[in-house]
Amino acid sequence: MVWPIGQPAGELHAVSMRSRELWLELGAHGAVELESCGSIHLAHRPDELAVHEEFCSLRTHETRLMTPGEVTRATSLANPEGLLGGLWSPTELRVNPRVASARIAKWLAETQGVECHFRTPVVGVDAGEVRASDGREWRADRVIVCSGSDLRTLYPDIFADSGLALCKLQMLKSVAQPLAADAGPVPHLASGLTLRHYTAFRDCPSLTALQARIAEESPKLDRYGIHVLTSQFPNGEVILGDSHEYGDEIPPFDKTAIDDLILRESKKVFRLDDWTISERWSGIYAKHPELPVFEFATDDGTLIFVGPGGAGMTMSFGLADRAWKQWERET
Repeated sequence: MVWPIGQPAGELHAVSMRSRELWLELGAHGAVELESCGSIHLAHRPDELAVHEEFCSLRTHETRLMTPGEVTRATSLANPEGLLGGLWSPTELRVNPRVASARIAKWLAETQGVECHFRTPVVGVDAGEVRASDGREWRADRVIVCSGSDLRTLYPDIFADSGLALCKLQMLKSVAQPLAADAGPVPHLASGLTLRHYTAFRDCPSLTALQARIAEESPKLDRYGIHVLTSQFPNGEVILGDSHEYGDEIPPFDKTAIDDLILRESKKVFRLDDWTISERWSGIYAKHPELPVFEFATDDGTLIFVGPGGAGMTMSFGLADRAWKQWERET
């Protein structure tokens, strides 16, 4: 999901909107398939509605309040029981990450002459020389290390002092749901739990009371960093998520209790015709506690650029565009 509304006003929101522009550009070139679907944050509790109202009054993002009727007319996935309203944002996009990377690589190779080497572990970088585990070497004027969640293979000392932490998430996918014949892109949906996760809502006075209420009612949601959201792809399958566990030694074992909590909270706010889960998975990413991305220039000029956290699809293009333009100005 590409979710610009989650980024706070100012530089980060501008970066996310630039990233959105680049996603749309790739879509226009046929490099990826994407939908401009927008998003709706659902309010099923009064404190959630209060945060929506306060957020709209800030006028930092392109949003508006929706009545319960407007929400249910926009999507059948919203549970109408107890629904008080919604917060609409038109900026969100839907991109399928399972195929996007391969599609972009194919487009880069065909149109830009870019060589992409997959299944090629890089084991050393030194003064513009890149060495792979199979003995191959490349030389470049500019080397950028974007190592994802691998913080040990290259520059372990730098990463140890970087402040980066690993985060594990769990997600689920339902079987295909019926689709309305005349419906357009189905908007992303998020519950009130998401308001305490995205930094864009931190300036809303009612958020403190909302956080306290959730901590008292369901402390395990905070323990596992659970906030629920959903996105329905054109084939009818629905993605449900997600959780956030932090630590240096994240166990490889998924927790059934986390999946159960995600489903429990999802069923309160979303409505599916069939809650059969077809797939479950987990992922690990690196995240910095303060910075949108960790940047470090080594003595030999290599740029380490890693750790956009859970906002990778939303922020990475904009962050990369900003960093590259800065490098061009400096050189």
